[in-house]
Amino acid sequence: MSSTALRVKELLREKGWTTKILAEKTGMSESYLTHIKNGTRRWNEDSLRKLANAFEISPIDLFAQRRQRTDNIDSNVSMPEESNVELRVHVVPVVGEIPSNPSPYNNQLMQVTTGYKDVFVPVLNTNDNAMFSLCVENNLMAPTFVKGDYLIVSPEIWTRSGDIAAVEYGNDAQVKAIMQVTYTEDFIVLESVNHKNPPIALIRGKDHFRIIGRVIQRHQKLT
Repeated sequence: MSSTALRVKELLREKGWTTKILAEKTGMSESYLTHIKNGTRRWNEDSLRKLANAFEISPIDLFAQRRQRTDNIDSNVSMPEESNVELRVHVVPVVGEIPSNPSPYNNQLMQVTTGYKDVFVPVLNTNDNAMFSLCVENNLMAPTFVKGDYLIVSPEIWTRSGDIAAVEYGNDAQVKAIMQVTYTEDFIVLESVNHKNPPIALIRGKDHFRIIGRVIQRHQKLT
């Protein structure tokens, strides 16, 4: 989770509250809230929601740099007067990290916290409202995917053996990554998309694993 600064000090002044009052309202410790207030500790989604509920505002409005919500996005496309083609454009938010539980709200939150405010990618003919676009921020997946690529990920589309998907795995420390998934009778095998790293074999029913969404498109920036 990003350590983006929150407006806790400002909101406490507006409310006339002390950190102790905020601790009583949120159920969090004063010491933890002091760190959050001073920007010396990283917040998480649970603390973000508790703070938003206490201040009676949207979690988006907690951020030090105020962000405009992007719920109402104009996705109208002008078409020729005579056309038999039905074109539906879905505007997908760009994020810098894979959301744990993709949804319109969580994707918007991740978009803001990872620094991609107002960055979107158009995708044609889809009804998946939980879809997101992951910006590839380095060349660790090259040459398959390179820095600057946008990977369109759909949680609704079924992932089959051999597909590339956003996945979560690991029993102790859970990892989210873009991997190629292969299903066998006893194992789930995860491979790096460029096949440069050794594959990871997970035991079905024992090792933690879940698909977050399948990569369905790749948008490349033209240079």
